[in-house]
Amino acid sequence: MFLARRELWFFKGRFILIGLIILLVSWLVFILSGLGNGLSDLGAATVRYNDMDAVIFQEDAEFSLTKSILSEDLVPKIEDLSGVEAAAIGTSPASIVLGNSPDDSSKKTSVMLSGITEGSFLEPKIISGNGLDIENLNKVIVNNTLADEGFSIGDSIAIPGTDIVLEINGFTENETLNHLPVVYMPMSTFRAFKYAVPGSDMGIKDPINAIFVKSSTLTNEEIVDQLEDVEIATKKETLNAIPGYQAENATINMMLGFLILISAVVIAVFFYVLTTQKVQQFGVMKAIGASNGFVIGSVISQVFLLSSISILCGVALTFITAAILPEGMPFNLLPRLVLVYSLLLLAISLAGSLFSVRKIIKIDPLTALGRAE
Repeated sequence: MFLARRELWFFKGRFILIGLIILLVSWLVFILSGLGNGLSDLGAATVRYNDMDAVIFQEDAEFSLTKSILSEDLVPKIEDLSGVEAAAIGTSPASIVLGNSPDDSSKKTSVMLSGITEGSFLEPKIISGNGLDIENLNKVIVNNTLADEGFSIGDSIAIPGTDIVLEINGFTENETLNHLPVVYMPMSTFRAFKYAVPGSDMGIKDPINAIFVKSSTLTNEEIVDQLEDVEIATKKETLNAIPGYQAENATINMMLGFLILISAVVIAVFFYVLTTQKVQQFGVMKAIGASNGFVIGSVISQVFLLSSISILCGVALTFITAAILPEGMPFNLLPRLVLVYSLLLLAISLAGSLFSVRKIIKIDPLTALGRAE
């Protein structure tokens, strides 16, 4: 390690350039990771961060919230099962306007209305204001991104084309679905909007879209076997059925994969060239008694120090970038993924240095010294 530090300091100009390459690569990896997570959150945060284990849909609904319609009467039947907790949900895209008497010139904001049961585990955590009010079924919880659109607690919001007027009772965060902010409301209020047209409920009593389930004892198969005309999906299957979610993730992951692969090649080439340039130095070291293990250890230590410092600088630069990004930018940098990608980049750097090991082992001290002469 001493030799590695000394050489890094002595040839600091050369190593700063290599470190800069690793820093820029790591910065780009973290930025792409944050953007990928931000897009995933926009598409499916409501499902992604819910602590449910499975979702029950109508049979042949392809695990889609928009295609499924069930009766809320199924909820107590599911909760009668041992160790199972269930909560009904309904979803529907809509437009809302500020005020209780909108006109044609009012600004419309696209949202995802979500009907839930007051007090169920689907009711989101409130960051300001209050939750759903059992005594006032027109009070709703909205995602905090609507605050940027001019909405605030106590405001009346109307749904154009209906006589429904709601009141914002509280704000939550990170609740989006299909790239729309979610507006949570009591299920009865939701039904008054979604199933207002006669026949839209398909004759089903108390219609809902799906049932989120948390189970500590029964498997998904054991739950669905005791019900009729339904199918059950895991959280992953539910996420993949959300329009655009799988395609967006696949695109970002492919970009990250290619970036990491290219990074591995670039880093390996850099360190191989450096090793080739130091053949004479290694020859002298081996001539005065240094073992292959000592020489290889000094190279790997050097790579470890340089890569670690560069990656840490990349992490710091990423957090600085995240702090100055516009509010509307879909960016979510998860600490867990930062750690995973940091370790992966460090491992790639160390693996790239191993290409130089064979070159070091084959160095003949006499040949190297003769070349020096």
